[in-house]
Amino acid sequence: MPGYRPGLIADIVRLHAEYYAREWGFGLPFEAKVAGELSAFMTGFRPGLDFFAAKDDDSGTLLGTISLEAPAPGEPLAHLRWFITSDKARGTGLGRRLMDSAIAHADAQGFPGVYLTTFDGLKPARHLYESFGFALVAEAERDQWSGGVREQRFERHKA
Repeated sequence: MPGYRPGLIADIVRLHAEYYAREWGFGLPFEAKVAGELSAFMTGFRPGLDFFAAKDDDSGTLLGTISLEAPAPGEPLAHLRWFITSDKARGTGLGRRLMDSAIAHADAQGFPGVYLTTFDGLKPARHLYESFGFALVAEAERDQWSGGVREQRFERHKA
C-alpha cells in the first residue's frame, strides 16, 4: 500500500484516541472502533480505487493522515475517513493539503461524490469541509463513536 510503513496503523489510532479522549472524553469503544475499521480498510485496500495519505516529519512521527474508500455496494459515494492532524501539525495547512489530495483522487476516479460522518462541535473541521464544497445533509442522535455526540453527515457532489 502506498504510504504504509510498519507501525502506521498504531500511530493513526493513537492520534485519534489521544485527541478525542482529551478533547471529547471518548474512550475504549471509540479507540477499538477506529482500530478495527482502519485495519479492515488497510488489509482490503483496493489500489487505484481507494486512497490513502500519511505525512511524517523527519523523525518519522505521524503528522497527519486521510483516506478515501471508493464507493461500495449500496453506497454510491466514496467515504472520507481517518482524517486527522497531530497537535504539532494543526494550523500549518497540512489538513488542507491532505484533503486536496483525497478530493483530487475522487474527482480523477470520476466518483459521483464523497461523504463523511462527523459530529457537531468540530468547528475548524467543518469550516475546512465546507471550503471543499461539503454540505451538511443529515443530523441524528445516533452516536457511533460512543462519545455522547450528535452525528452529522456531510456530502460533496461532483458538479
